[in-house]
Amino acid sequence: MLWPDAIRKNIKTGPDREIVSVYPYRSACPKSVWRNLIGNANKELTFAGYTNYFLWLELPNLRTVLRRKAERGCRIRFLIGDPESDVTRRREEVENVPLKVSTRIRITLDELSKLAGTPGIEARYGDEHVAMSVFTFDDQMLVTPHLAHLVGHDSPMLHVQRCQDDGLFDRFAYHVTELWEAGREVETATITS
Repeated sequence: MLWPDAIRKNIKTGPDREIVSVYPYRSACPKSVWRNLIGNANKELTFAGYTNYFLWLELPNLRTVLRRKAERGCRIRFLIGDPESDVTRRREEVENVPLKVSTRIRITLDELSKLAGTPGIEARYGDEHVAMSVFTFDDQMLVTPHLAHLVGHDSPMLHVQRCQDDGLFDRFAYHVTELWEAGREVETATITS
């Protein structure tokens, strides 16, 4: 059946059906979206943002929520940049903002230190994702491609849900899996120092 152009333009029928929403800025995404995605996830939460610091500032009681999720069997992973790496230092020069990238990473490390020893919560360093953040909530994700010279909250964001094999969701999930496998474990001693 051939559909009229008006219907094709208003009903997603191809790979774009995996796109739930688009935000011109990550900061334009309502906090309720983050809370709902985190709250509704039961199997996996992956935070593959270079610093992830904004999560702790924007989402009250995140630490408690993550601990409860992990206790109920949800796998929780944080992939963050190494605060001491050359990649981090170069990014600080590019961004040229007072709240340094390394400081933002250390905020996350401090919060993770308070979750140390909780089974199901893991953290790794990886520097290859400095240009894109991917946050996974079971079969949904938020993806932020970082624009040149801008911090994450000033970059656009896509809300994607898995609807098909080898679609956008699977492509971004592949990216996160590759980065996770190449990452270096954040040691408890490092987290608490």
